[in-house]
Amino acid sequence: MISALDLSADIGLVAVVFATLNIVVGLAIWCRYSPWREWPHRRFDVFRLHRWTGYGTVSLTLLHPIPLLFARRPVFRVVDIAFPVWSPQQPLENTIGAIALYLIVVVVGTSLYRVELGRRLWKRFHYLTYVAAAGLFTHGILTDPQLNHSRIDPLDGEKVLVEACLALVVTAAVWRLRHHPRRRHGKTPRP
Repeated sequence: MISALDLSADIGLVAVVFATLNIVVGLAIWCRYSPWREWPHRRFDVFRLHRWTGYGTVSLTLLHPIPLLFARRPVFRVVDIAFPVWSPQQPLENTIGAIALYLIVVVVGTSLYRVELGRRLWKRFHYLTYVAAAGLFTHGILTDPQLNHSRIDPLDGEKVLVEACLALVVTAAVWRLRHHPRRRHGKTPRP
């Protein structure tokens, strides 16, 4: 039988995968990627994929700490999950994760009202995705999923998944910055 701690950790890992997909698809949209012109040369709605991976990320991230309420040891209360500064285990790591969660909620919430907010203001809120991702990956790498004060093993399977997702996001962001021509303020791309 799966424990509450294992269930929470597994949901968190799936949330990290969804967040990674969402960021990579978002970077592709930013680069004006077209699945019709480029691989896979088929029509599909990239914006819909980005939207649904965002909804999946926020849903799974909200769900991730709920199983902790049913753990026998340590005992988590709702206040420990909402404001993890007071959590019984790993308060710093959990606070980083909670800040990432709150930022993800802000990004998705403002995206729902992007027309009303206007593109400029919405885009500023949307850049919080990178801060949220940094918190999400930091939380995933630093936490001990069994909450037994053991040393972090960077080669543990769960940590390797989070590290691989982080590497993919960093690689995609660097590629985007290096290979996408600047189109703002009348600047032309360099040859």
